[in-house]
Amino acid sequence: GKWEVAVGTFFVYFLIIGSVQAATEYSPLMGLFTIIISGPLTLGVAIFSLNISRDRNPHLEQLFDGFKNFGTSIGAYLLIVLFVLLWCLLLIIPGIIAALSYSMTFYIIADDDSIGAMDAIEKSKTMMDGYKWKYFCLNLRFIGWALLCLLTLGIGFLWLIPYIQVSLAKFYDDIKKN
Repeated sequence: GKWEVAVGTFFVYFLIIGSVQAATEYSPLMGLFTIIISGPLTLGVAIFSLNISRDRNPHLEQLFDGFKNFGTSIGAYLLIVLFVLLWCLLLIIPGIIAALSYSMTFYIIADDDSIGAMDAIEKSKTMMDGYKWKYFCLNLRFIGWALLCLLTLGIGFLWLIPYIQVSLAKFYDDIKKN
């Protein structure tokens, strides 16, 4: 029942990310800017998705709430990228497992804005013990939908991405109870 605000918010998110990435081709400094805004925007997506999944009042401005916790969000983003890259040096499979382990980090920060980046990563690792395969299978379910979205020249992603994000937020709420 909140499709309009969800589609609109993710459209704005994609405009921001796409614009910054397109500008990266012209200026290497924009690559640094991409890194700086990725963490807070990822946290904003987590906040927005949790609000939809919990039937709270979602609104576009929540996309930018990650900037209120700038240090933690950028720290978590950089640490996750670093850890996944280091695990990928061993092989691809350990990198995928590490990414699955750290997948709940931004939801944890969205729920507790006083937690530090490393504590959120550790809490995510603990929370995902025994749930990585279930989370992986949940993500696999969206591949068919993504292929269908390609047939719409990408327009279908405006509905698929909010659906995926809210599904992942619901997954977080489910495993948080355990």
